[in-house]
Amino acid sequence: AAQTAKQVIIQGIREAERGMIFDTFSSKEHEILTGTVLRIAPDSGDMTIRLGGNTNDRTDAMLAASEQVKGESYREGDIIRVYVVEVRRSTRGPQVIVSRTHPGLVKRLFELEVPEIASGLVEVKSIAREAGSRTKIAVCATEENIDPVGACVGTRGARVGAVVDELHGEKMDIIVWSEDPAKFVAAALSPADVVSVTVLPGTQKACRVIVPDDQLSLAIGKEGQNARLAARLTGYKIDIKPASQAAEFEAQQQEAPEEPAVEAEPEAAAETEE
Repeated sequence: AAQTAKQVIIQGIREAERGMIFDTFSSKEHEILTGTVLRIAPDSGDMTIRLGGNTNDRTDAMLAASEQVKGESYREGDIIRVYVVEVRRSTRGPQVIVSRTHPGLVKRLFELEVPEIASGLVEVKSIAREAGSRTKIAVCATEENIDPVGACVGTRGARVGAVVDELHGEKMDIIVWSEDPAKFVAAALSPADVVSVTVLPGTQKACRVIVPDDQLSLAIGKEGQNARLAARLTGYKIDIKPASQAAEFEAQQQEAPEEPAVEAEPEAAAETEE
């Protein structure tokens, strides 16, 4: 009877501890936490991260290989910053899912580096990210006389530089968000210059963009990356054409419809936060 009572009490204490840990980390969903690499699975590449410093509020998190950035390498014992995607209940206790590729990681890093974002003077509207390569982030000011891009870049690029360093050299394009779809799409295709943007009529969000001939490859980007990220950022399908073909294309369109030359699908627009 004494042994049974002992087991019941120990089980109750463990359940209470698991409940406390779950409550602690569930309140930290969509936040950045620092942890230590405990183990790296040799087959799958999945990493186990120890989060929390104190014994009472620490737990192990799973950083799946699919949530790791290509090109980043860690060893056991390394300190790593991760984004908490979700905290789940399981029979073994709370299960913390973390990521290094989530767009929310970029948003939280900018909040840490840019006081205007943390205070609400500058708002992050949308983020499109290809982890390890390039990210486009659209920002706007909630008050006049505030330069949202300048606030994010910082003096001599100090603020954006800190974010880039944390992401190991990932390129950052910071643009001004606009309610006007044409202006927003034109800005999203930066650094390429845009001659005109025409929002196509219909239920599907699509637009045609005319760029100078020498800017076509820059607008499309390497392997279509720039146009692809711009489409995700804006949520519009983007059809890019050089200026030399614009007049000819318009004439052909009046006679018969033609397949677009270069089109970027918005795919799943990157959500900055649940």
